[in-house]
Amino acid sequence: MGCVFSLPEDRRDAAERTPTTRETSFVEKMKKTGKNIIVFYGSQTGTAEEFANRLAKDSQRYGMKGMAADPEEYSMGELARLAEIENSLAIFCMATYGEGDPTDNAQDFYDWLQENDDEDLSGLNYTVFSLGNKTYEHYNAMGKYVDKRLEELGAKRIFDLGLGDDDGNLEEDFVSWREQFWPAVCEHFGVEASGDESSIRQYELKVHTDVNMNKVYTGEIGRLKSFEVQKPPFDSKNPFLAPVTVNRKLNKAGDRHLMHLELDITGSKIRYESGDHVAVFPTNDSELVNKLGEILGVDLDVVISLNNLDEESNKKHPFPCPTTYRTALTHYLDITNPPRTNVLYELAQYASDPKDQENMRKMASSSPEGKALYQNWVLDSCRNILAVLEDMPSLKPPIDHLCELLPRLQARYYSIASSSKVHPNSIHICAVVVEYKTKTGRFNKGVATNWLKNKLVNGHKSTVPMYIRKSQFRLPFKASNPVIMIGPGTGIAPFMGFIQERGWLKQQGKEVGETVMYFGCRHKNEDYIYQEELEEAEKNNFLTQLNVAFSRDQDHKIYVQHHLKKNKEHLWKLINTDNAHIYVCGDARNMAKDVQTAFYEIAEEYGSMTRTQATDYVKKLMTKGRYSQDVWS
Repeated sequence: MGCVFSLPEDRRDAAERTPTTRETSFVEKMKKTGKNIIVFYGSQTGTAEEFANRLAKDSQRYGMKGMAADPEEYSMGELARLAEIENSLAIFCMATYGEGDPTDNAQDFYDWLQENDDEDLSGLNYTVFSLGNKTYEHYNAMGKYVDKRLEELGAKRIFDLGLGDDDGNLEEDFVSWREQFWPAVCEHFGVEASGDESSIRQYELKVHTDVNMNKVYTGEIGRLKSFEVQKPPFDSKNPFLAPVTVNRKLNKAGDRHLMHLELDITGSKIRYESGDHVAVFPTNDSELVNKLGEILGVDLDVVISLNNLDEESNKKHPFPCPTTYRTALTHYLDITNPPRTNVLYELAQYASDPKDQENMRKMASSSPEGKALYQNWVLDSCRNILAVLEDMPSLKPPIDHLCELLPRLQARYYSIASSSKVHPNSIHICAVVVEYKTKTGRFNKGVATNWLKNKLVNGHKSTVPMYIRKSQFRLPFKASNPVIMIGPGTGIAPFMGFIQERGWLKQQGKEVGETVMYFGCRHKNEDYIYQEELEEAEKNNFLTQLNVAFSRDQDHKIYVQHHLKKNKEHLWKLINTDNAHIYVCGDARNMAKDVQTAFYEIAEEYGSMTRTQATDYVKKLMTKGRYSQDVWS
């Protein structure tokens, strides 16, 4: 009976979330609202979306009107129709995910670009800003592809492709690109900047005095009350609250805290494969939230809504509303990352000391001294918004404007450390707790890892809002293919699942190829995590070979790549004769590169190749899906 009553509620929520059919035309929407610039974003962690919003907002300063748009919500086959709008321009902020892949929300657009060879986009003006990370193999692949493909289909590029590198300073790359981009647009369309540098509000504050508390969001990501009444299917808009059944420290000693957690997914209908990622939605430390309330002198429990001033926007609020400031700062807003330059720029007006105002605006400019100041004072010093407010006493922004400007708190992804064949109702996470001292003497703590560390298993249920993100990191289809797994530190996570699965296949009587593990840590007696499980797997012959590098147990450092080089001949036979699959998981910046170089050397020596041929050989393994990486920087 209850279901019948809840249906209209569900329908209304669904309608609020997904645009109705008539709205899939962005061209009609732009005509209706008098917009001539559309900024599409391909975003996985929210940064590309943030940049798209900034560019849409910028357009007002240049006498134009822009809107940010999620390509998943619109029919991208309409790009050719943009020519119907005078002085129109499409900007694409495209992030690259994983191994050169599109982000989830840009997958359909990517497929459309690949499949439509006869599309004529000659009336389309466009530019692309791309977000990537230099430590990855396929640096900015998605942005480069969109830029090249639109040109092939006849579109007109009106400004050069921008390349943002998250391994360096993504914010600086974007600011420098944007600083040159707008003058080029003005010249192209013959318009002038209005010179109005004041801050333009996107949302207006509404304080609710007599609201029914049942209608107030308390941390849900999508549907109101979705944490109280859970309904599958579970995804990024509707996470499952998984109880934590195990939370144990993995390392025996040392000053770090490595942990193993198990999440119970019984009855959720959630399925996963070894190699997938679990996404969790963390919450901010209440101490930080309280301090923000104190320093801004506000009552955090006031119920508010921030409503979009643009009535036609698909984005009615920056985060679920109505809610309280406390909930917004705890569940919805990122208060721990260093603020981006646009936040400093927009807040500058609230500093009563002219020197503070000047410095904040300078940090947001692309002048060399401004960039250096931002790099030194914000990034290198790891100042979050609270630290900025504490160290600039004259800065007293209204909390609603601050909440409008802060980016959304994002889900965190972890490689699943279990196999669903062995643990169908449980998902294992292996992570290291992030804590460090900054230049200013403050202690910064990783949001998600400290929150997970405190998910204690004692009588009352600790739960974690989560969903599964599918991955390309997969065991070979044929169990008889050998696997070579390389994962130092917490990079071992997906391989715990792989080893469990290979053992299970063996027990099923399947023919299972060699299963070789290369693991590395600092000290055998400190952080040799999963030692018992690995040695047990070796004893049962689920692991045919276990190689462990202890980097700091002797005078000279020994890493996984040194062990690879010791076993060159065996590895070459596995790869070249037996069709082995290679898997690398962990640090992208150094380890993944060094491991790749070790494989070049093996191919050179045992395949009698030049370095160029060896490089091509390894690249071919990657294209064939026989060399997979799950790396982070």
